[in-house]
Amino acid sequence: MSPNVTAVSYGPSLSPSEIQQLRGVLSAAGATVEAESRTGDGRFQVYTAECGLASGTAAALTELRQAAAGAVEGVDTAIVPASLRSAPRKFLIMDVDSTLIQQEVIELLAAYAGKKDEVTAVTEAAMRGELDFAQSLHARVAVLAGLKADVVDAVRAEVKLSDGAAELVAAFKAAGHVVAVVSGGFNQILQPIAEGLGLDYWIANELEIVDGALTGKVLGDVIDRAAKEKYLREWAAAEGIPLEHTIAVGDGANDLDMLGAAGIGVAFNAKPAVRIAADAVVNMPYLDAVRHIAGV
Repeated sequence: MSPNVTAVSYGPSLSPSEIQQLRGVLSAAGATVEAESRTGDGRFQVYTAECGLASGTAAALTELRQAAAGAVEGVDTAIVPASLRSAPRKFLIMDVDSTLIQQEVIELLAAYAGKKDEVTAVTEAAMRGELDFAQSLHARVAVLAGLKADVVDAVRAEVKLSDGAAELVAAFKAAGHVVAVVSGGFNQILQPIAEGLGLDYWIANELEIVDGALTGKVLGDVIDRAAKEKYLREWAAAEGIPLEHTIAVGDGANDLDMLGAAGIGVAFNAKPAVRIAADAVVNMPYLDAVRHIAGV
């Protein structure tokens, strides 16, 4: 049987006994291991098993993912269609706050208004899916009214890329793939980051600034859960890349539609509801683990 799925396992360490345990889980779930490889660095280790799965149905893929999930403590396993990993052109789309970057920008801005704790509580509830994202964003941005516009520059200097983010983007770009981000954050922060990384597409909300101060409003439609999926579909289509060859990465409830529409949706250090819904999870702080999932 020729391999039609790949199991990619990753964690801080992977002992021979743990790899043997993973082999057993795959076999018990009906997957035949055809080829194996190991790689990694001082941060995390990766075990890749190219497998043949007798039934290539979506149900069989889901069953295999459920069997592999949590099979080895401290190790996550992504089950990826071989067609995605071998695709000549792939489309990677990511969330920004707490995914591409380590922080939530709205919280950094709110700190300058003395409202960080209040805004953080609302952000966390929104990311858990307990609040409507657009309504919660308007409420959080309202507390910024009156702040001088140069606060944007100060916050931009505080932003840190997630570990491995630059390496992930560079690897995809070097291999000829397409990289995009879509953010419920703010274009004034995102644009220089996106340009510096050489991203192909990006979009975020626009803070309204009048007479050198934030008004507490955003311009135009909010980039919410539905918008994120819309841009995934539009941009992938513009590149001639089928959805089956797309990878979406995010951490919050407003990423769920995007993760569900992609060829594989990856929950990155995500909220519980997102981890449950996603095709794969990364519970390490290293965003470039996605390279191994995608076969880049």
